[in-house]
Amino acid sequence: MSRYPAWLTDRSASAATAEGYEDPDAARLALRRLASSVTVLTVSRDGVRHGTTASAVVTLSRDPLVLGACLRPTSTFAGMVRRAGRFSVNVLGSAQQDVARRFANPSRPLGDAQFDGFDWTTDPLTGAPLIGGSLAHMACRVLGWHQVGDHDMLLAEVTGGSHTVDSPMLSFAGRMHSACVTPAASVSVPASPSEVAS
Repeated sequence: MSRYPAWLTDRSASAATAEGYEDPDAARLALRRLASSVTVLTVSRDGVRHGTTASAVVTLSRDPLVLGACLRPTSTFAGMVRRAGRFSVNVLGSAQQDVARRFANPSRPLGDAQFDGFDWTTDPLTGAPLIGGSLAHMACRVLGWHQVGDHDMLLAEVTGGSHTVDSPMLSFAGRMHSACVTPAASVSVPASPSEVAS
């Protein structure tokens, strides 16, 4: 007996047989409908600071606190984090589209100059910049790396953090959007990511 339900294995009984469903371009467009937070990852190594915009940052575990971030293996940020062993996460709020665009621009200056015009302080745990106005800040210690297709998945323990109550910025369908939502005190958070799917 199959360990999977019939609706998943029997294509004749599934809506997945619709014309074009297996088209890679259609699958790619579907994946872009997966909304995610927009962050700026920052790192400091030998007095040199760097930041990069990233939307592929996810919670992997809450005990211990572990997150994952997908990075291009050849990126400046990935190279610096491999040597530094620690970094910071700035979760952007709905009004920080200028911050997201700055650190996504491949033509931005290197070093401290890329932070010009933004208020920032130094993370006491990582030495990396914490950008003012962010929805949340997290200090992270690298646990390991895993190659996944054309990206590397960085696994990191969250060793410190702070947050404010505000609306987040989201990445959806290849564009940034300001989400008009704030946390509700009456809504409980699942104890682990797996509970969301159960």
